Amino acid sequence: MPDQPGLTYEQSLWQQGKTWIAGVDEVGLGCLAGPIVAAAIIIPQNCHPIPGVRDSKQMSAKQRESAFETVLQQAVRFGFGLATIAEIDQINILQASYLAMNRALARVQPVDNALIDGRAIKPGKITGEYTTIVKGDAHSYAIACASVIAKVRRDRLMRRLAQKYPGYGWEKNAGYGTKQHREALLRLGITPWHRQSYAPVKQVMEQLSLFYELGGI
Repeated sequence: MPDQPGLTYEQSLWQQGKTWIAGVDEVGLGCLAGPIVAAAIIIPQNCHPIPGVRDSKQMSAKQRESAFETVLQQAVRFGFGLATIAEIDQINILQASYLAMNRALARVQPVDNALIDGRAIKPGKITGEYTTIVKGDAHSYAIACASVIAKVRRDRLMRRLAQKYPGYGWEKNAGYGTKQHREALLRLGITPWHRQSYAPVKQVMEQLSLFYELGGI
């Protein structure tokens, strides 16, 4: 089992007198369908990490679901933010991810510093004071908590959408471009929840357009 992330970054900020430290993470960047979901969560000062909470990608679906309520119970505040399909297609996936994170952060104010998973972010993209940490969900407990609750929230949404749009396997692949999902795109076409700016979806749209231009032959 991978090591559990610690509180090194959080404690450094607490020692500077910064009380409200938020972990921030988003999920769904590489998906062909579904929104981006970001989570922001403020953990108590000098809290004890919940055993087993780590990078959500290193946890099974059952482990994430089990940890979800426990993480929320420990939190001082938490919030979620979405970026819609239209926003992803209009402003690109990176800008949409910033939008989702800002929306999540707006729900947990005041925040003295936000610990964000990922590389450096250009000034002005994220509101307020923040610190980016590469592979942050493996090193920061606050980010790991955000990673878990964002992943669970989005997976639940995709399971609900799978009931309305069966055949794409969203209940299992959460909108990622698995073989089942790509084959379903060719067979069933696109839905309102597909990202039309993504190459595999564009290709299906172009193929369908050509098909109809030829009279559906």
